[in-house]
Amino acid sequence: MTHDAVHLADVQRRHRIFQVWERARHRQIHWLVECIAEMMGVFFYVYAGVGSTAAFTIANLTGQPTVGSLFHVGFAYAFGIILAIVVCAPTSGGHFNPCVTIAFAVYRGFPWKKVPMYIFAQVLGGYLSCLIIYLQYYEVVGHLETALKAKGVYDAINFTPQGVAGIFALYAPTGSNLFYVWVNEFVSDFFLGLAIWACLDPTNFFTPPPVAPFIVAFAYACVIWGYAPVGLAANTARDVGGRFMAMSIWGSRASGGSYAAIAALTNIPSMLLAATFYEFFFTDSSRVVPRAHREFLAGHKAHMEHSSSVELREDLAGRHSPTAGEKS
Repeated sequence: MTHDAVHLADVQRRHRIFQVWERARHRQIHWLVECIAEMMGVFFYVYAGVGSTAAFTIANLTGQPTVGSLFHVGFAYAFGIILAIVVCAPTSGGHFNPCVTIAFAVYRGFPWKKVPMYIFAQVLGGYLSCLIIYLQYYEVVGHLETALKAKGVYDAINFTPQGVAGIFALYAPTGSNLFYVWVNEFVSDFFLGLAIWACLDPTNFFTPPPVAPFIVAFAYACVIWGYAPVGLAANTARDVGGRFMAMSIWGSRASGGSYAAIAALTNIPSMLLAATFYEFFFTDSSRVVPRAHREFLAGHKAHMEHSSSVELREDLAGRHSPTAGEKS
């Protein structure tokens, strides 16, 4: 099907500056463009979800419980994930989570040399998103912290899910048994992993590529609605990026203690187990790949071939262009 592919270059002539830029990115720095896409994807996801969490938490602390709810937070994260996939996934593949990147390296041939770069970009996206949200709420947070200190409750609640720092960094509920928090995290992440891997299955008639972003998004919303009160991170980039940002503002007290390891690391083995489970029990090479998936895969292949051919043509043109002596 690749011979029928119509490329943007076939129907739209871009400004020369963009043509020069595309040649450079295809030949030298496509890895940077992919990392920027991963960073921005996490930025979208976190900006939507943490922004809603900020409104909800601050409203509760100021006695305005009708401003937000856990339901709103779940929807915000879902729409953030949809936007991340729609805007950024065509460039980077749409991992937006270190556990997905690692699973892709294990099962889908993703280059291991790119794994550290992707993870760094993802965590940076979470950090920058939380920092920008903090700046947008800076005055509100300042007034609120002053009021909480005046009441003598600031130290008791700030580094909890109900506190100001808890908007950005994730903390286990006060008095929680961390074993049960870990179980909650692991099972929720396994649920998400199965949903993601099902959407990646090219033989799944029920998940054509345009539908996959919504399935993944609302799988995340489901675990937020059902299990966030127990303690849920679900994404290392969101957790580590937000925690580093909180530590930049409030110091080591914002680190989260022993829970930080659970929040940052549990989703990785859980995702790998979910991918292994799906590959063993649900993947079947005898199944038919439906048309929507064939077009999706063919389009990606055509893009790779086209960008490679452009690079090859440029190399050949450079090699065979006449030198100054030949021109004379």
